[in-house]
Parts: sequence; C-alpha cells; structure tokens
Amino acid sequence: MAYDVEMIRQVYERYPERIAQARKLLGRPMTLSEKILYSHLSGDLPNEPFKRGDSYVNFSPDRVAMQDATAQMAVLQFMQAGKDQVSVPSTVHCDHLILAKEGAKEDLTKAEQNNKEVYDFLASASKKYGIGFWKPGAGIIHQVVLENYAFPGGMMIGTDSHTPNAGGMGMVAIGVGGADAVDVMAGLPWELKFPKLIGVKLTGKLSGWTSPKDVILKVAGILSVKGGTGAIVEYFGPGAESISGTGKGTICNMGAEIGATTSTFPFDESMKKYLKATGRTDVAEMASKIEEHLRPDAEVMENPEAYYDQIIEINLSELEPHINGPFTPDLATPVSQFGKVAKENGWPLKMEVGLIGSCTNSSYEDISRAASVAKQALDKDLKVKAEFTVTPGSEQVRYTVDRDGYLDTFEKIGGVVLANACGPCIGQWARHNAEDLDENSIMTSFNRNFSKRNDGNPKTHGFVASPEIVTAFSIAGTLDFNPATDYLENAKGEKVKLDEPTGDDLPAKGFDVKDPGFIPPSSENKNVDVVVKPDSERLQLLTPFEPWDGENLTGMKLLIKAKGKCTTDHISMAGPWLRFRGHLDNISNNMLIGGVNYFNERTNAVKNQLTGEIGEVPATARDYKAKGIGSVIVGDENYGEGSSREHAAMEPRHLGVRVVLVRSFARIHETNLKKQGMLALTFDNPADYDKVQEDDTIDVLKLTEFAPGSSLIVVLHHADGTTDEIVANHTYNEAQIEWFKAGSCLNFIKENQ
Repeated sequence: MAYDVEMIRQVYERYPERIAQARKLLGRPMTLSEKILYSHLSGDLPNEPFKRGDSYVNFSPDRVAMQDATAQMAVLQFMQAGKDQVSVPSTVHCDHLILAKEGAKEDLTKAEQNNKEVYDFLASASKKYGIGFWKPGAGIIHQVVLENYAFPGGMMIGTDSHTPNAGGMGMVAIGVGGADAVDVMAGLPWELKFPKLIGVKLTGKLSGWTSPKDVILKVAGILSVKGGTGAIVEYFGPGAESISGTGKGTICNMGAEIGATTSTFPFDESMKKYLKATGRTDVAEMASKIEEHLRPDAEVMENPEAYYDQIIEINLSELEPHINGPFTPDLATPVSQFGKVAKENGWPLKMEVGLIGSCTNSSYEDISRAASVAKQALDKDLKVKAEFTVTPGSEQVRYTVDRDGYLDTFEKIGGVVLANACGPCIGQWARHNAEDLDENSIMTSFNRNFSKRNDGNPKTHGFVASPEIVTAFSIAGTLDFNPATDYLENAKGEKVKLDEPTGDDLPAKGFDVKDPGFIPPSSENKNVDVVVKPDSERLQLLTPFEPWDGENLTGMKLLIKAKGKCTTDHISMAGPWLRFRGHLDNISNNMLIGGVNYFNERTNAVKNQLTGEIGEVPATARDYKAKGIGSVIVGDENYGEGSSREHAAMEPRHLGVRVVLVRSFARIHETNLKKQGMLALTFDNPADYDKVQEDDTIDVLKLTEFAPGSSLIVVLHHADGTTDEIVANHTYNEAQIEWFKAGSCLNFIKENQ
C-alpha cells in the first residue's frame, strides 16, 4: 500500500471540530478552500479572520511530493537541516530526467545508465530519511500522486508547479520551491499568503468533441497567464459533478498556467468512483462520512458572488473545443475559428507532430478517447499526416491501456509510445533536426507552450489542446481543420468525416499493473550512507550562503534588464540542463541565458561594465562576483512565471546577484528568492523600469530600517553622472526578513533548531 491511511484518518477526525471553530470565527458559511485552509492551520485559530491576499499564514501540509529534478536540491538542502527522518509523508518521483528519443524501452534503459549517479543518490537518501521512492519509469509525479496519494480535503505541497493536479481529488495542492519542501519535511510550518478565491460555476454537460481540457483552456483565455495569481480557483456547480475525477485533475493541473495558487473541486461521486477504482475504498468511505465538510456550504452555492472575490460562469453544454497558443497557454481560440485565425496570423498551417499524454492528459479516459479517434484512421483508410507520440502518465495507466488494446491502435497508425515520464512536455525531447527546422507547428495535450519549451527551437509554434483534438489534427495534418464539420480524403479518394470521440473514464476490467515501481518508506535505515563524490559533475554538496552584513547594499552593477516575458524557463532552462539540477555551480551556467536583454534585444548577451565588452550573462555575473561586486537583475511584469524552479532563485544568489527588481513577480518565484536570502523588490511606480540604464551602478538604501510594509530606496547612478532615486516595495514579513538577515531560510532553520 503506497498511501498513508492512518494519516488520512487523523485529518478527517479533526475536520468537524476545526471547521465548526472556523465558521464561528468567520461568522458566515464557508467555501471549500476556506475549509481546507483553516483545517490545516499550524497552531490555533487567529483572533480575527485572515485577510485574503494580505495575511501571511502558517500551515501544516499533510504530505510532500518531489520530482527528481527538483528533489536533488531539496534533498541536498534537507541533508543540511540535520534531521534523521522526514516529519510528514514524502515521496520522490523519477520522471524528469528521461530523454524521449526512440521509444519507451530504449529511452528508459539509456536514462538509467546516464542518470545512475542521481538515481542512486535519490534512492539512498529516500531510504535513509524515510521517503517513498518511485523508480524511473513508474510514472509522472502528478499522475502517480492522483492514483495513490491525493485525497479529498487534504493539503499537500510539491516541488513542481503542476502539483495542483491533485485538486482533481479535492485537495489543496500547491507547487513550491525545494526550500519550502525542506521546511515541511523538517517539521516546520509552511507559510503562504492567504489566497483570494476565484469561483468558477460550471453548468451543463460536456459532449461531442469537447473535453475537460477545454474548460481550463477557456478559463486561461479569460484570466490570462497572471489572472489567477494569488488566488485559489474553486470549481463548483452541476457541471462540475458531471466531470470525471481525472478530468478534474486536468483542469486543476493547468491552473498553473493562469498563475493560480492552486485549483480544486468539491468531493463528489466521480471522486468516490476513482478512489475505489485505484484501490482506496477505505479513503472513499471515510470521506463520505464527512462529505458536508468536503464541499462548499449550501449558502455559498446559492449566492456565490457573496463569498468569492471573482465569479466566472461556463455552460459546458455550449463550450466548444479550444486550441491555445502559440507561445503562450492563454491565447485561446475555439476550434471553429482556429483555421481562420491561423491563416490571419501566418502560423505554419502544416502540422508536423502531434503529442498526447503528459501529467495533464494521460488518464485512462484521455487515452481511450484519443484511441477512438486513432482507430477511425484505420477503419476509414485515412493516412496520418503528422508524426505522433503517446506519453502514458504512469505504469498503471500504461499497463492497463496496453492490456485493453489502445497502445496497439496508436502504434498501428504510426505512433511511438514513449516512457512514463515528462519527456517532450519539459523539453526532454530529442526531436530530430529540431535546431535546423524553420517555422513549424506542433500540437500537444501538454500544459505549457512557451517559446523553445518542447524542442528548444524558437521557431516551433506549440499549440495546446485535448488529446482527442490533437489526434484528429495529427490525422488531418493541417491547422486549417475542424473535426466537427470538415471532411478528409482517404486512401481511396473518398470523403470521410471523423466521428465524435468515445471512451470510458475508468477501465471496465479495472486497473492492473505488474510492477508499479515503488519502494515504500522505512524508518529503519538511518545508517544508510548517502554518497556525493567531490568530483561529480551532477551532484554537489551545498555551502551556506553568507548572511547580511547589516549595511545598505551599494556599488552593485546592473547585470541584465530583462525585457518582456521572463519565465523560469528563461532564467533556468530545463532540457539538457536538467542533468545539473543537483550541482549548483554547474547549472548556474544557464542563468538567464534565455532572458531578452532590453538594451540589445539579444539573449545571453549583456554588457560587462568592468570591461565594456558584451558577454554571456553567467560569465559576467561570475566576473562581478570574483571582484567582490554585487549585481542586480531588473525585470518586467510577472517575472518568474512558470515552473516552480528554485534553481532560478539559487543560481543568481550563487553568482553574486543581491537584488531582483521588477514590475511584478509570479508568486512561487518571489517566495523562492526570499528563501535564498535575496532581495525581491518591485517598482512602486512601474514606469520607473524605463529609468534603468545599461551602465547603471545601483544602491539599495534604508535596509537598516527593513520592516514589513516599509519601502526601500533604490538609487540608479548613471554613467553620465546623473542619478535617479526611486521607491521600491516588498512583501517581506518579519520571518522572511529574518531569512534575509541570516543569508537564507535554511541558515535560519539551522540557527534556530
């Protein structure tokens, strides 16, 4: 048994009393999110209700999940914390380091060879510290969590931005940096600004070509990539109950693309069915006994506008399939308009590759519906025009859909089944001739499609849709197509039309798997040695960052003024760099190499103020650091959106960057910077961004008065001898200021054990 039934029982036993106390404090009915949050407070209830979007709150999550790329740094940090065992149930999932190239068997074998040192490190550390370990090939973290650990009303954190996938089972599941995971694994409270609440009322029922994926594609189009920042998106209404448990997971997973803290659904029959189908009947029965506490109060449903900060209504019966992109997951186009829009924008109409699966869409329902479309290519003599790949989400799903013949269907139309891993979704895709390709279009059922995300080629136009839509477009081979209305010509010259997809949300014969790839945690292996070789290029023991010296920061050099969108992919790329996720110095050589320099519109090309030469960003930062000079990064709106990549915060800290000054931050990245002892500041006047010049020397003043709610002064010393003095704001609370003073959160933990 992978899951922790006793822990879940304890959570449910305290629910009625805690919610009764919270309802009394609030003096009103409660939303589902509020029930989960107030039930997971660390310590006693406050004297007055928390203020949404304002109050910093300490929570006690039920569990922690880590994928192998982020787990390396999280475990390395945990080793510094001086603890014998993790304090809450925790798991490591080996899913990010497998390169998709030839097929599942070949790619997994090569990954086990190439990453042996890292896998051995994670396996031995998991054994030593009582962490559950999912081997390479076991599956993608979020699908495995949904199948084994997610439970209604629970709270978890995970070191991956798509952790909210577990909201499909009614959890509040939040993506965090590795330092946050270390806090919780070490038994400390986890801090979060109390979220705002966005309610999405769903009515009607999905039908035809429309799928759960289209709900979040529509919501992304409404809210944009930052419209959910600082908020939990809570779905409810009769339409919500008509969606399968895994379909709910898809919707919650991609909530990360609107910047949401997390997304969740009320407990219902579809969740019960899924829990029972995945061997957790006891959890379903326990949840059923407190069902009223795992749903919003009736009064909330009757008048949602009074309880949520924003309400969105979507009629599923009227919703049509959407395709989002290119280059951003919030550019939403209905399929009926997509061909027209593609032509108007000059997007390459020929579709080169269709890729289905990933953590977002790899359920039994997804695979069966996509396979029903693929089978039509065989039955109707249609030749599949695009390359086609399938990424199962877990070994349990893979084994079951293989047993039921779906993988055979995909292979018969020329599809390649990849390993149960992230693969192309995160750039782990050895696409042939990717670098040489001119402008081209691909379509995926993944969640994220920023430039260079999938294959490293900035000319690749990535579009996001449901698996069944991706499959239909792969058959058609063109973006100028609507499967609901358009005909295709088959090998016999006949005009044929694709039928609507069909499928089952759960397998009629039940799930099956021979080897799920799991090593359960134990508390009896404390003497296990965790080896990190001094000369390793993959792993490196950490050296604590220096504490603040108590003085203002002066004489710093501008490192880069990043223009426009600067995600964690731009700050710390994935793809081939994943191999260095456990070696801070080596991976720091990718710092901001994808960020666009405001002054020359180029990437990885900044002016070294000491030499006057244009050089690479990491090399320039290293030069400043070697000469004892701090540096500053300036950024635009929503800086650091995307994956919860703590390396994007650790690398600048390691290379001597002291301050990140931006128009606005993505939530996780701002927290990650704070954890590493950085100054994360925002322009009081966003227009002051324009005052920053290429040769600026920068001071940050009033640091000796650093306090919650206070502003700091930033002085820009320009090369012509003039200066600009601007106001910079921050969101640090008292505890976070102590992290800054100590040099990092981890330093603070060790000093205060």
